[in-house]
Amino acid sequence: MTRVLAVSAVFPPHRHPQAEIAEELARRLPPAADPGLLRRVHASVGVEARHLALPLDRYGRLDGFGQCNDIYLELARDLGTRAVRAALDEAGVAPEEVDVIVSTSVTGIAAPSLDARLATAAGLRPDVRRVPLFGLGCAGGAAGTARLHDQLIGRPGDVGVLLSVELCSLTLQAADTSMANLVSGALFGDGAAALVAVGAEHPRHAGHPGGGTGGHPCAGRSGPVVVDCRSRLHPGTEDLLGWHVGEWGLRPVLGSELPEVVRLHVGEEIASFLAEHDLKPQDVAAWVCHPGGPKVLDVLADVLGLPEDALSPSRRSLARAGNLSSASVLHVLRDTLVDGPPEPGAPGLMLAFGPGFSSELVLLRW
Repeated sequence: MTRVLAVSAVFPPHRHPQAEIAEELARRLPPAADPGLLRRVHASVGVEARHLALPLDRYGRLDGFGQCNDIYLELARDLGTRAVRAALDEAGVAPEEVDVIVSTSVTGIAAPSLDARLATAAGLRPDVRRVPLFGLGCAGGAAGTARLHDQLIGRPGDVGVLLSVELCSLTLQAADTSMANLVSGALFGDGAAALVAVGAEHPRHAGHPGGGTGGHPCAGRSGPVVVDCRSRLHPGTEDLLGWHVGEWGLRPVLGSELPEVVRLHVGEEIASFLAEHDLKPQDVAAWVCHPGGPKVLDVLADVLGLPEDALSPSRRSLARAGNLSSASVLHVLRDTLVDGPPEPGAPGLMLAFGPGFSSELVLLRW
């Protein structure tokens, strides 16, 4: 089983209260639009503040998708390098020890891929195996963990890194007054995360001692092992989540029926997955859930019969930084490691949803 050694969570430097972002976007609405509706949407999504790739006043001066993507390439490389270095430092792993890097991002287009652009700056070997993922959206953090696990099952003596970088603010469509775009403009923030893991035959698999430095909040602690993973596509829901790509760039597709689809399908999927390991939802000690939005979290808690505080880490992450797409679930995992992981042997479940409509489940054990 794959052992997680460390998780880093990093942000760009520009942080603004939600109300300040709402006022800036309200000033940029077309003349016939309702700024009151925009303010109400921003106040309803459970977000208190967000980090942005650029200073807030610069977004009004951006000129088209090409310029936004050029900025994405530069800033995502720098933020991703920070995340990888921080995770490796915390794990006590030298960059040249990394054998495989899985990367996920859906908020910009990069070829060469993001992992190739930052490999030298992060100190990775020229022969590092690269597995770039695109199109998984918010599911990318959980799916990337599962794909890294797949890699390390095949090469159990290896060290692997998962990188997620999302600069959602660079996709904002200021002139689009659809509800999907208003919600996206209120919900999504910018950030990155990296996870370091080793395979079952690596010397560090038995535990974390000897890794990390004393200044890190996770230094000396053992992270969870990955027990099993499950991916699921739900047919007939392809238009529920994703991007509509055009000359304007990446326009969000965000169906209002998403919470109901989660209610109809995901609760049963989670229960079925846990049952394969003789577990029930009430047995899960740590819920590492992507904070897609307050309605989705409410539905999950309801259909799974979870106690009120079970999804608190996800709600706190949403309030603190917004929805970071694929990076969010890794930020929640990081918070779980820092704030008080469960007792040794206790199960945890990482879960996230993305375009397809799809769900990604990763069973963990501490």
